[in-house]
Amino acid sequence: MENRHVNGSTSKLVTAGLFAAMITIMTAYIFHVPYGANGGYIHFGDALIYLGAVFLPRPYALAAAAVGGGMADILTVPVWAPATVVIKMLIVLPFTCKEGRILCPRNIAAPFLAAVVSAAGYYLAEGILFGSFAAPLASLAGSAVQSGGSAVIFLALAAALDKMHMKNLAKQILQ
Repeated sequence: MENRHVNGSTSKLVTAGLFAAMITIMTAYIFHVPYGANGGYIHFGDALIYLGAVFLPRPYALAAAAVGGGMADILTVPVWAPATVVIKMLIVLPFTCKEGRILCPRNIAAPFLAAVVSAAGYYLAEGILFGSFAAPLASLAGSAVQSGGSAVIFLALAAALDKMHMKNLAKQILQ
């Protein structure tokens, strides 16, 4: 029994690391579009954060989101990394990994709650970093595109993965 727990913990840790790496690559390099005057950019890496949140237990999903998002910013615009680490952890919270399917009612609503958290978090961070709470209003359009695009990608991938019963397979691997 002890060996199974070690293997389960190792599987979760490795899977979290893989999600962190995929989040980093998707955020920093794939569909990475600079936006605004303060170094922000639009990306769809949040879709992978959402997937990590539905496959991994919360502590592992939080770590994958923080490391993946933080590393992407360190590689591209380091000034945003501290805020990103916190914000990416917060956008994991609306999701659940406890359902048998990815597209349960909570996970369908979660990307939209995450969008509000992300937009508010980056608005606040930009206001603090650059000393103005008027200028970040222009960044809200970019936040909407980023969050909306990530939601669409997540929902499409989730529907496809549910048809393949991927959640059940993941549970077997991560036990």
